[in-house]
Amino acid sequence: MAEQTPHSDRAKGGVGEIARVNDWLREHITAPGANRVVMTIGIAELIVDVSLFRGWRNRAQILREVRDFDAFDNAINPHGERDMGKFEFAGVPCYWKIDYYNLDLSAGSEDPSDPFQTIRVLTIMRTDER
Repeated sequence: MAEQTPHSDRAKGGVGEIARVNDWLREHITAPGANRVVMTIGIAELIVDVSLFRGWRNRAQILREVRDFDAFDNAINPHGERDMGKFEFAGVPCYWKIDYYNLDLSAGSEDPSDPFQTIRVLTIMRTDER
């Protein structure tokens, strides 16, 4: 993951705008625009079969878990950006995390509140993959 701008120096649009754009990405998780949604190998193992049609129900359920997550508290959301969540799938604890990159994905975004200069990468992983 790219090194990000420290929270205190972030966002001309502010934390509320970052949270709003992060929520938009989760709401549109199957059509994220220029943003990216990636799943780790551990998540692929939970899905079982990642071929075109097999495992689609498991994949859809995982995406719904991320999309519908709303249990933001100070432990999981200390900066108010709504950029991380935790859920359980098939008895396995999992995380999702949104990171903010510049347009060519070579470094962290200078202003994560600006969707025109930020590519969001939402990564879904098992907690034991950190």
